[in-house]
Amino acid sequence: MTEEYVPPKVWKWEQPSGGTFASINRPIAGATHDKALPVGTHPLQLYSLATPNGIKVTILLEELLEAGHDAEYDAWLIDIGKGDQFGSGFVTVNPNSKIPALMDQSTGQRVFESASIMLYLSEKFGGAFIPRDPAQRAEMFSWLFWQMGSAPFLGGGFGHFYAYAPTKQEYPINRYAMEVKRQLDVLDRHLADHDWMAGEYSLADMAIYAWYGNLVLGRAYNAAEFLDVASYKHVLAWAQKIDARPAVIRGRKVNRTWGEPHEQLPERHSAADFDTP
Repeated sequence: MTEEYVPPKVWKWEQPSGGTFASINRPIAGATHDKALPVGTHPLQLYSLATPNGIKVTILLEELLEAGHDAEYDAWLIDIGKGDQFGSGFVTVNPNSKIPALMDQSTGQRVFESASIMLYLSEKFGGAFIPRDPAQRAEMFSWLFWQMGSAPFLGGGFGHFYAYAPTKQEYPINRYAMEVKRQLDVLDRHLADHDWMAGEYSLADMAIYAWYGNLVLGRAYNAAEFLDVASYKHVLAWAQKIDARPAVIRGRKVNRTWGEPHEQLPERHSAADFDTP
């Protein structure tokens, strides 16, 4: 920045602010166009994209299937870069126009917000991946909601200014890099003497892995060296352990349209889809 920005008395939306997502950012809610959502054959219909918030849910669904639950689902691609999230059908499922969103055809229930979807699915299948022990259960909820409160500093804060903003600016990058490193230190100290976030592999591990696991594994914002993620050795070991789980490998592919061809599965309608070259 070459000169100080002086905010107006009343902010008005006059032009796109620039950056990677400028074309889809707007200060109002609601649909921009009519578009019905597709519906498959399974009770669970997921509308999503393989962002960190998206893979939280597909990893859980694949873990439920791996554990023997009848959690078959259809996963439909929502291309947020093209504005699919502003279609009338999607807005009906999620009035906030963010992925992921879920429709349970067996109950007619819509569910939005990633942690809400995870809790809904866990309850639907008997409390799966929530510890039964009261102390561990409380710990799991604490860490799950820690992720929901912390990740916006990583994604909307650090990720935006480091990777997506139209210009690199020292103050916001330093501000959010400091906070992300503090968060990584919180995790590293906890995982130094815990195998999992809450006594056993749980929703909290899946949710935190989707954001912070991907970060320390070098998959986010090309920022691994900048943030010195290798120094958080306990987080890295934990992330590598989760990364090797078969359900996680599958879940990361669902609704993915970038990377190597074998990493992509834009839509998922049955387990056989993973075998399609």
